[in-house]
Amino acid sequence: MLISGILNILTIIFLLIGTFFIFSGSLGVFRFPDVYTRLHAATKASTLGIASILIGSFIFLYVAHEVVSGKLLLAIVFILLTNPVSGHMISRAAHHSGSKLVLKHREDAYENAIKRQKTTE
Repeated sequence: MLISGILNILTIIFLLIGTFFIFSGSLGVFRFPDVYTRLHAATKASTLGIASILIGSFIFLYVAHEVVSGKLLLAIVFILLTNPVSGHMISRAAHHSGSKLVLKHREDAYENAIKRQKTTE
């Protein structure tokens, strides 16, 4: 009984953490100035948010129905592997298409590296 109660509280905590990350990521998409910072907010927050919600769902299914869901475990691994990669590829595509950074006390290190590589060839 005590373990079940602790796992229920843990489920609630994971669901609330996931909800917080998804909500803060959606705020970041609206508030940030350029494609790259918006993409950063969307991919980081959705990765942590969805993974937390899936972990909470996994714990709930284990406690309430005594089911160990392999599909949820595979979904967690899939989300943790593919979201960062897709965010990186989308940001590279945006950079190659000419989308500029909002430069405030920063420089575009990737653009400088491409220029250096072209000059050495």
